[in-house]
Amino acid sequence: MAEALKPWINLPENTDFSIYNLPFGIFSTGSSKYRVGIAIGDQIIDLAKAHQTDIFDGLNIPAEVFENEFLNDFIGLGKLVTTEVRERVQNALCVEGSPLQNNPTIFVDQSSAIMHMPVRVGDYTDFYSSIEHATNIGKMFRGPENALMPNWKHLPVGYHGRASSIIISGQDIHRPKGQLKPEDSNPIYAPTRRLDIELEMAFIVGKSTPLGSSISTAEAKDHIFGMVLFNDWSARDIQKWEYVPLGPFLGKSFASSISPWVVTLEALQPFAVESPKQDPEVLPYLQYDGKHNYDISLEVDLIPNNEEQATTITRTNYKYMYWNMAQQLAHHTVNGCNVNIGDMMASGTISGTDPGSFGSLLELTKGKEPITLNGGQERVFLEDGDRITMRGHASKDGKRVGFGEVTAKILPAK
Repeated sequence: MAEALKPWINLPENTDFSIYNLPFGIFSTGSSKYRVGIAIGDQIIDLAKAHQTDIFDGLNIPAEVFENEFLNDFIGLGKLVTTEVRERVQNALCVEGSPLQNNPTIFVDQSSAIMHMPVRVGDYTDFYSSIEHATNIGKMFRGPENALMPNWKHLPVGYHGRASSIIISGQDIHRPKGQLKPEDSNPIYAPTRRLDIELEMAFIVGKSTPLGSSISTAEAKDHIFGMVLFNDWSARDIQKWEYVPLGPFLGKSFASSISPWVVTLEALQPFAVESPKQDPEVLPYLQYDGKHNYDISLEVDLIPNNEEQATTITRTNYKYMYWNMAQQLAHHTVNGCNVNIGDMMASGTISGTDPGSFGSLLELTKGKEPITLNGGQERVFLEDGDRITMRGHASKDGKRVGFGEVTAKILPAK
């Protein structure tokens, strides 16, 4: 095992933003415009100010890359540069008398900062890659004999979602309206009565490709910059009525929430694990070498309206994913579809093998069996005023790399 790093900065115990993490994000304060930052403990390293020291000498990074509303330009410098930036900051946090230690104004309290969308998302794809989730939903809709569609074990199923409605953690959402089809009447127009969550993670594309090219599973890691937590809010009654024959539309496109800090793939490598065995064997373009799943513990808290007490309604792990990111990206581009820096690709709902690890209320309640919260209230689906908070972290050998949280409250329909 590599020798433990010893930063001179004081860090809160069990912080998600350890010396081994150093995720990137976009922040502002009352006295500064949007800029690129790195999270460390409960602080933010202002990279625009750090750039004014000699810490990045020789990298030839224009100042405007760090004085930016999005990470896209920074990511576009390529992994040789972005990885070097992260490693130099990591080293400077462990060396007494470094430019970071000698310039305290480089640090900003996270509590005094406003976090913004980390990337300009040009396109968004949502996959359906948890076999436990797909099986649970399939049993409910088609019965146990036909739980998985015939194609499910042969390719990573996905659909093109709405990039414009991806929002940052902390932005509350209004209950969406649309067409519903009650059992014994014609369709009606009304607010959704079955508002749900989907516990997901998403990766951010870090390298653009030309139209007509494809990315192999072996090349995928070079094209993935990092990951965020992702809550794909879902209106199940709108979705049920509209999804045949072309799939999700208004039941999904009203909002998806993400965590603000992008954890790099390099920070996650110590937590890489083997993927589940795939049977039947996949086609050659989907085969891969190495470890492409990650041991990331995930949980969801629900605070009901008019209360302050949270209930953890699910605990699961990203390692259960049947289709991994390398396969998702390879399949996405195998037909020649080009991808761009900042494109976001979500995992689909992440569910584990037992009921306490299901990643949606639809699974947890089967759409009709209430769960009891700590304060005594019951929920089948979300009510106005409810707040959902998702968290995720990886830990091993005393090292912790986390994502912070993604949170939002449900507001009444407009």
